[in-house]
Amino acid sequence: MSIHRDPLIQQSLPTEFNEPVHLGIIGGTGLYQLSSLTPVAKLTLHTPWGSPSSSITISKTSTGFNVAFLARHGVHHDYLPSEVPNLANIAAFKKIGVKAIIAFSAVGSLQQDIKPRDFVIPNQIIDRTKGIRRATFFEKGFVAHAGFGEPFDLKLNKIISKFGDSLEGDNVKLHSKFLDNKDLTVICMEGPQFSTRAESKLYQSWGGSVINMSVLPEAKLAREAEISYQMICMSTDYDAWRDDDEPVTVETVVGNLKANSSNANNIAIKIIEHLEKEIIDGNIGKDLKESMKVSVSTNPKGVKKELLEKMHYLFPGYWPLD
Repeated sequence: MSIHRDPLIQQSLPTEFNEPVHLGIIGGTGLYQLSSLTPVAKLTLHTPWGSPSSSITISKTSTGFNVAFLARHGVHHDYLPSEVPNLANIAAFKKIGVKAIIAFSAVGSLQQDIKPRDFVIPNQIIDRTKGIRRATFFEKGFVAHAGFGEPFDLKLNKIISKFGDSLEGDNVKLHSKFLDNKDLTVICMEGPQFSTRAESKLYQSWGGSVINMSVLPEAKLAREAEISYQMICMSTDYDAWRDDDEPVTVETVVGNLKANSSNANNIAIKIIEHLEKEIIDGNIGKDLKESMKVSVSTNPKGVKKELLEKMHYLFPGYWPLD
C-alpha cells in the first residue's frame, strides 16, 4: 500500500464519502500523513463546535477497510497545543462513524529506560494543564459525568503491545503496561514551552513515564463521545530532569521526530491490519456504547432545545428533542 503524495492528486480527491469509517488515526508532531494508506476522499466537516484542525483524509487498505486520518496541529502545524480544536476533531470523527481512535504524539521521556526513539503505550494520565482548554461537550444546563479511571482502552493497549517488532533502529523498544508489568503514565502539561528542570524532576518523582501537551482533553472527549481511544507516544528526548544533560532543544526533538515518523508508519500498518477484524467483530469499539446516555444528571425535559440539537450531532436519538 502506498499514499499518493502528489498534491494535485490530493486536491482531486472526492469531498464526500458515504461508506462507514470505523477507525480514526490522529497524527501528532512530525506525523502529518500515513504513508501506508491510499487516500480515496478528503472531507471538510463543520461541527457545532467548529471545524477540525485539518480536513479528514479517508483511506482504504488493500482489503477495503476504511481509515480516517486527521492532523492534530493542522497540516502545516499551525495550532499551538492549547489551541487545537479538540471538540471539533472528536465530534467530526464521531459523525463519520469512528469507533476507535489511535492517536500519535511526540513526548519527552521521564525515565532512564525509555530512550529517545522508543515508543510508549501509556495506560494512565496526570493532568497538568491550566484549565484553559475546554474538556467536555456538555455545558451549563446539560450536565453529565463520564468515568475516567482507566483513561485509555486497555484492549487497544494490549493489542498494540504485540507489535514492538515492527519498530526499526538500534535498541528501539516498545513499552506498555503489558510489556513492562507496571503502569505507564503520561503527564500532560500546558506548553508550548518545555518543562523546567525542577518541574521535570517533580513529574519523575510522581512516577511519570513520559510528558506531552496533547493527550488532554483529547482522551476525555473521546470518552464522552463513546469512542475507544489509545495514544501511542513517540519519545524524542529525556525532557529536562537529567542533571548532566543540556535541557531539551528543538533541534534534538526534530532529529528524533524523523525517525519516529518512519516507525509510526511501520507500527500503524500492523495495527490497522489487526484492528480491522477486531472492530468488525465487535471486540473493539463497543464497550462504551450508550454509556453517556445514562450519565446525564440534567432532566432532558429541562434542557434548552439548542443544547439538545448540539448533542444530537454526537448522539442522535439519545434524548427527545420535543
